[in-house]
Amino acid sequence: MGKKLILGQELPQSVKQNLIKFPTLLRDLLFYRGITTSEEAKLFLELDYEKNNWDPFLMKGMEKAVSRILRAIKENEKIMIYSDYDADGIPGAVILSDFFKKIGFSNFGNYIPHRLQEGYGLNLKAVKKFISNKVNLLITIDCGITNAEEIKFAQDGGIDVILTDHHLVSGELPPAWAILNPKQLDDFYPDAMLCGTGVVYKLIQGLIKKGGFNLVTGWEKWLLDMVGLATIADMVPLKKENRLFAKYGLYVMQKSPRLGLINLFRKIKIDQRRVNEDDIGFMIAPRINAASRIADPQIAFDLFLAEDSVSAISLADQLDKLNEKRKILVAMAVREANKKIKGRELKDIIVVGNPEWNFGLLGLIASSLKDFYQRPCFVWCADNNGDYCGSCRSDTIDLVALMDLVEDNFFTQKGGHKKAAGFKLLTDKVYFFEEKILEAFSKIKNRQEEEIFVDKKLSLDEVNWDNYKIIEQLAPFGNGNQKPLFLFENIETKAVKIFGKTHNHLELIFTNSKNKRIKAVDFFSQFVDAGKILLKENQKISILANFEKNTFGGNNELRLRIVEIFIKPEN
Repeated sequence: MGKKLILGQELPQSVKQNLIKFPTLLRDLLFYRGITTSEEAKLFLELDYEKNNWDPFLMKGMEKAVSRILRAIKENEKIMIYSDYDADGIPGAVILSDFFKKIGFSNFGNYIPHRLQEGYGLNLKAVKKFISNKVNLLITIDCGITNAEEIKFAQDGGIDVILTDHHLVSGELPPAWAILNPKQLDDFYPDAMLCGTGVVYKLIQGLIKKGGFNLVTGWEKWLLDMVGLATIADMVPLKKENRLFAKYGLYVMQKSPRLGLINLFRKIKIDQRRVNEDDIGFMIAPRINAASRIADPQIAFDLFLAEDSVSAISLADQLDKLNEKRKILVAMAVREANKKIKGRELKDIIVVGNPEWNFGLLGLIASSLKDFYQRPCFVWCADNNGDYCGSCRSDTIDLVALMDLVEDNFFTQKGGHKKAAGFKLLTDKVYFFEEKILEAFSKIKNRQEEEIFVDKKLSLDEVNWDNYKIIEQLAPFGNGNQKPLFLFENIETKAVKIFGKTHNHLELIFTNSKNKRIKAVDFFSQFVDAGKILLKENQKISILANFEKNTFGGNNELRLRIVEIFIKPEN
């Protein structure tokens, strides 16, 4: 399958001794997450909000940013909040709006760019509008670090800019009044990996600390519902302060009075009292992002600031319908892409597109094809200017490095992360796109297999509530703190069946040595094809799986969530 399993190794004797007070399974799982001492383990397992929440003024630029905003508040200057349109930027705009309202400051507005019409980041058209509207202070959220030209234009036009962002700094810094971005090389804030909303939360903490506002002590903790949501949704590493924000964010979400959240949970049948990181990643974040992908991000923003139940119910319903539409559009595009791919030779990299596809969905299409064909995938469409743009996804190669190997001037824009990136190219270049990418791919000497880290081999007897409770101590899970993954080798299926509305989920039943049933589920299984199960009863297989507590429909069931199924070839 082109995947290499890396099994967790035996702990060094010194680490065993350091973590001796912990159960063996917890000891192993802590070590595989880089924790080797009792002190580190205590810090990781027993997060304390007061002790683990760093002083916001440790961040470079905080003093200058706070002073400028406090002056604007005192002199009732016009402030514009300009945020990104995704599940990080929108929550950041929500909490800054919450703060201004709480202190009684009303001379501010919010602006969220339209993904398809304006694109990512600060744009000149918007800045010109702010200048004509006599805006005095512009605060960016989750964007701006690459917008030197636009920020210079704003500053020259009489608007001071406070730039808050968390994306990588490249090239010359924009000439903003103040920059808050812990990824600046000379910024020594203890956690450089905050998401955009996390940076804004630190700004709010700084404003409260210096502003002398008449607020109940600790009021800002109620903003952690949005901070936790963004931290989990943006998939920043859940370590250091991010782990604190994710964990306490979930606590606050579980009792948040925010009408938008309450009604969104109700709409999609999430028990608010039990909301977890999976609910955010698989249910909430996609709905927030659906607004900007195929409609208007303002819908998601308005939902979280809704002040009456009628509006909250209506907006939650709109988001849910947009998400359903998004699923249909992606499925249609993937089906069309599959037809194109099956009609030609399958190569090392998939390049596929249609000028009519929705730009906001390209990343989802590329991700789906990448997973199915187990190879890097580039997907393109035409933008509003008639140029071609796209997204690419990979588990095995550095996409940015790959695109750097293509001849100069082929891409008009390119960038992103190793495994998820974007690009732009002129219309006439699209005809040579696949050829150029494959040519670049041939130059890569060290192609990697996808590596999957496996914490431990377990037996079915070890699938029990005691071990689940040990695993749960490591939550919340996400990037930088993956759910523990276990290998179950050579186990025999006792029952197999399909479930779900679309008949593409697989349920397997095994039994342990005490003849107790162990259920395992494989969502969107590759072992279900057109309603036919490609596994048999009494078949020996191996699986990679996480422990999962299923509470759907009022259940309280322990089961395995399958990540991979391996079948030993028959002789």
